[in-house]
Amino acid sequence: MLTFCVTNFLSRRLSVLRTSRCILALQLTTSPNQDLDQIRTLLQLCVGRYFISPGDVNAELFQRGMSCSYGPLGMELRRNLLEQWWSSVTRGRAQVFGIKTLSSTVDADPDRQGQLRVVDCEHIKQILKEKDLSKELLMQKLQMLLQRSPKVKTNLFQGALEQFVPSLELVNRKLPFGLAEAGPCFQPSDGSGCLAEVTQTSLVWFCSARTSSQWLDHWTRLRLKWWRKFALSPSDFSSSDVPEEELEEAASRGVRISYSFPWGQEPLETLWSRGNTELLQTHRGERSKLQCRDGRKSIPHVISVTANMDRGVLAFLSNSLQQLKKGDNKQKLQQRQVLKLHPVLAPVKVALDIGRGATVELRQVCEGLLQEFMEAKISAWPGYLETLQTSVEQLNTKYDEMGVLFSVVVSENTLENGLLQVRSRDTTIKETMHVSEVKKFLCKYISAADNV
Repeated sequence: MLTFCVTNFLSRRLSVLRTSRCILALQLTTSPNQDLDQIRTLLQLCVGRYFISPGDVNAELFQRGMSCSYGPLGMELRRNLLEQWWSSVTRGRAQVFGIKTLSSTVDADPDRQGQLRVVDCEHIKQILKEKDLSKELLMQKLQMLLQRSPKVKTNLFQGALEQFVPSLELVNRKLPFGLAEAGPCFQPSDGSGCLAEVTQTSLVWFCSARTSSQWLDHWTRLRLKWWRKFALSPSDFSSSDVPEEELEEAASRGVRISYSFPWGQEPLETLWSRGNTELLQTHRGERSKLQCRDGRKSIPHVISVTANMDRGVLAFLSNSLQQLKKGDNKQKLQQRQVLKLHPVLAPVKVALDIGRGATVELRQVCEGLLQEFMEAKISAWPGYLETLQTSVEQLNTKYDEMGVLFSVVVSENTLENGLLQVRSRDTTIKETMHVSEVKKFLCKYISAADNV
């Protein structure tokens, strides 16, 4: 079934139908001062090394911080980033609980304006084919269709407000506590009002009015520290107060955590101090249901922390890409591209290849190592299955651009004495290591990087 999202303003209905393909017309906006070569290099690498799928439209969506068609490595990077976010929010502090709300629901108040709806195109086409309808009847039929259609999420905030009352008993009505969620939302991708999918994370923190300002500062520090933890250049991530004229209607204060892309700063995460107005509106002013304890009974204030993880993926790819110059044996300078992703985020931790020796036996060693890595939850790239002849230099270039932490070469020496060669992405140093020590070494390395 072909579906699309439309806003609940009837004056724009026909316009939306005429522009149902507007998402495919997203333009890559650049300014004269942008480093176009850096942008082009980054996007070409993302496509060439399996982070995103090919296509200009896909690359444009990705650059705008929207969900796109990810390749295997991009999907793994995004999954790693989401896992780290979830762990930092729900396990980094007591009294933060995960929730899951529906992506579309039937609205209890169908006349409320400004909602995004999922509508079957065929139903609209059938209505428009009724040529005898007057303009008034046409508008009535369209409005009835919209009222019966489920709304889709533009953010995860409202779902947390709705889950507030059921969660109160879990914490014995005691403040503070939080509700966390991650999932897809639909947001305008440009000025046309057309929609694109965004992978969003949300923490909604309920606290007393007298402590809300301190909690906003607390979460700002934690979130900025979290983004910088995984960065090669931490200073590219910064926080700033939202100007008063840009505050959302219910917010008294806001903070943005941004990343400095080659084309300018873009927000990754936004924190709002929202008071309790929206909480009261969601539960229709039933104050007795909302009262909590934090020294005294009160209706909590709300701090929302919302991040765009698709843009986060792009930020870490941009931040980790280095173009280094090196000399070869003939003293010629060559440029080397390295994706120095943080060890925890890197989609592939180790690549397995074979050198000279009995191919069948070497593959068996690689398969044994691969099984060990899988059991230890270390993602590995089975380069030994490659049938095309590739030089060591070409393999190193490929793995550096994929962000692979270590490459392991199994050779006839491995069959004789159990020794193999391990190359580091970051130092390019090659070390000899016993086959029985590789898994332990990788686990220790990744664990140490995560605890820094």
